[in-house]
Amino acid sequence: FRSETPRHLGVAVVDVCMDETLSAARKNFATEIIRVLNARGHQAYLIGGCVRDRLLGLSPKDYDVSTDATPDLLTSYFPRSELVGAHFGVILVTEGGGIQVEVATFRSEGRYADGRHPSEVHFEKDPAIDARRRDFTINGLMEDPIAGQVLDFVGGRLDLQARTIRAIGEPRQRFEEDHLRMLRAIRFAARLNFFIEAGTLSAIRQDAHRIARISSERVRDELARILTEGGARRGFELLEEAGLLVHVLPEVKAFQGVPQPPEFHPEGDVWTHVLMMLQELRNPTLTLAMGVLLHDVGKPATFRIADRIRFDSHAEVGAVMTEQILSRLKLPNQDADRITSLVSNHMRFKDVQQMRLSTLKRFLRLPDFDEHLELHRLDC
Repeated sequence: FRSETPRHLGVAVVDVCMDETLSAARKNFATEIIRVLNARGHQAYLIGGCVRDRLLGLSPKDYDVSTDATPDLLTSYFPRSELVGAHFGVILVTEGGGIQVEVATFRSEGRYADGRHPSEVHFEKDPAIDARRRDFTINGLMEDPIAGQVLDFVGGRLDLQARTIRAIGEPRQRFEEDHLRMLRAIRFAARLNFFIEAGTLSAIRQDAHRIARISSERVRDELARILTEGGARRGFELLEEAGLLVHVLPEVKAFQGVPQPPEFHPEGDVWTHVLMMLQELRNPTLTLAMGVLLHDVGKPATFRIADRIRFDSHAEVGAVMTEQILSRLKLPNQDADRITSLVSNHMRFKDVQQMRLSTLKRFLRLPDFDEHLELHRLDC
């Protein structure tokens, strides 16, 4: 372990430096786009997550620009660009080195008929109108990087200071427009360690059942981010508190109240055990995080009391259930196979002292054995 640690930490430092360098390059390119637009008489600002993260002292991964220039003008100003959302006035501008920045025209939107898409879009000249159509106040901030000025039409700076996730305007209307915003509220609160404002949380509770109308792929992507971006335990506690867990992962909801033998699990029921493991995740892959979440998914179905509480064959039952869950979430086959293998094999470590050498070698040769070992460490 000592010999490996310096190399491992060195790789982590290099990764952080590369991320910061790329982030700076993206900011410079986005600023240059704003300069070009300003020179042609247009308003243009950094918008959303990049402004939020910078004000929080974080390094933004992406930079987006919002402007009053219409898509036809944008594509004429930036030959290396392509329309990625013509109806919504969104183009992708590419720099010579391959760096890309999304540029969108200020807009207002009509009613949402399907819980995802507005029925009509109107291009606007007023940045305040564009800010007020967005999801949460902390994502509605705009910044002029040239003047060094932040524009706040929605109270986002106060909510950043108060560490609060608050819907812009009337919360139920925001969630009616796009039901996925309910999961996004959980993700931001978990990753940033923020609170969800009472009215916003109440609206999620009232409309939690509507998340079933969202495609499995979009739900999967938000769950993946909750599991891997930091604060996974808090994310799942909030999913439960907001009433969403039973609708997106009823098999995990079933962990609650399932007792475990106290001689092996003095911490309590299966739900508590899994939450403790989620809390210990550190920059996990999606496969490891999903493996941790689902490793005991077979326990509720196999619970029985004999000489003590037992969960006979829960790993095997859990592997079958995991396949079904991941198929429902439409995970890629390669990831699904790795996660199912983690669930299927997680109990084998207790037998290594008794394994024949040939069996042990086969066990150690499992693909991605480091994830099996890390899952076992967290389980312990």
